[in-house]
Amino acid sequence: MTRGQKVAVGIAIFLFVVLTAGVLVTTFEPPHAQPVSLEGAVIRQDFDPRARTPIPFVNISATTGTTSEQFKTDSSGFFRIRIRPKQNSGSVALRFEAAGYRPLAIALPTITSTFVAQMQPVSTAARIEQSSASETIIRDVRVRYSMRTTATADVGTLAKTFVIFNNGGVPCRDKMPCSPDHKWRAERGSASYDAGAANAFRDVRASCVAGPCPFTRIQSELAKEARVLNVSALSWFGTATFLVEAEVTHQMISDMIRESYPFIFGDSMSFTLPATGTGPSVEADLDKTDIVFPLGPDVVLPWADCNVRVDADKSKLYRCTVKPGYQFEY
Repeated sequence: MTRGQKVAVGIAIFLFVVLTAGVLVTTFEPPHAQPVSLEGAVIRQDFDPRARTPIPFVNISATTGTTSEQFKTDSSGFFRIRIRPKQNSGSVALRFEAAGYRPLAIALPTITSTFVAQMQPVSTAARIEQSSASETIIRDVRVRYSMRTTATADVGTLAKTFVIFNNGGVPCRDKMPCSPDHKWRAERGSASYDAGAANAFRDVRASCVAGPCPFTRIQSELAKEARVLNVSALSWFGTATFLVEAEVTHQMISDMIRESYPFIFGDSMSFTLPATGTGPSVEADLDKTDIVFPLGPDVVLPWADCNVRVDADKSKLYRCTVKPGYQFEY
């Protein structure tokens, strides 16, 4: 190898090392610069665990270095944020703000992945000062809703006979229908019955009651419950009489009113509605006056702020917090 070739090879090796180092520098970021996923829940701060209710729709500011992003909790107080911390910052500054609660600031190390934030509610005295009217007492709160139910009533009984005529003792000779052993000529008979609109047959029974019953067979499959009943039979050694019996039922659909009592603690109440529940309303005594408050899709009450969460089974969880100037008596 000449001197010029050696110099060229050395320059090529040098450039390869420099370029490879550059790729490594740009590809591998420090661990603290990788995206961080934080999730948590925001609840009310209280010495009594029963009063630590979730706080929905809390505004959250997440700041790393000079970058700030905005998030919000869902109806259950849950939140998930994904941020990329700056290389010179090892923590994330979070600020929580919600009406009726004091702002909360928390600094978290980036290694934190799950945590619970507790926000302190505005004091009762401050809530009263915010109201220009005297405090209204809320008593005897009930939740009413309707459920679609189906009731079945017995409205009659079917008892009918049909006859299959057969001379008996006639060889089959492959002229269908025949007896099961293909020896004797058979006759087939059938009957059909209609229970009527919105009715159904139930507890169906069919049997041979007269004639050479050992030489008969009920051929049709009897449905457990149906409006139309079809029965067929086979007789191969004489005339036979068959009896068909069944109960006739009628289905009635109606709305049943249900009433329940919400869980009330402090200035909040919670209650659930089953998936089949419709038309919910809240009945309450406000200063000794019974008033009904229908709950529409927006869940609006004049004396409380409410939100609703729909679970996987389609049931609904309602959470309400009374507004300034109102107070539960329980």
